[in-house]
Amino acid sequence: MPNSPAPTVDHVGVKPIRLMGAHEIRIRLGGVSRQRAYQITSRADFPKPAADLAQGKVWLTEDVEAWMKVHRRDLDESED
Repeated sequence: MPNSPAPTVDHVGVKPIRLMGAHEIRIRLGGVSRQRAYQITSRADFPKPAADLAQGKVWLTEDVEAWMKVHRRDLDESED
């Protein structure tokens, strides 16, 4: 049987999945504490995690970014 190349997947037009963990979310929120990041990611209106890995939860970056556009001003005001 001749060696044939492994099947390939055509990635043209496929959007890569970008994920954020708690550390990246902390950075995007301006360097908030772990506790504050946990409070924010536990809110009912925060996006649901895409997965819960052994290292922790991960979220779709686009979901977190969209949530931040709507809620970031509210967070700034509640920290005063």
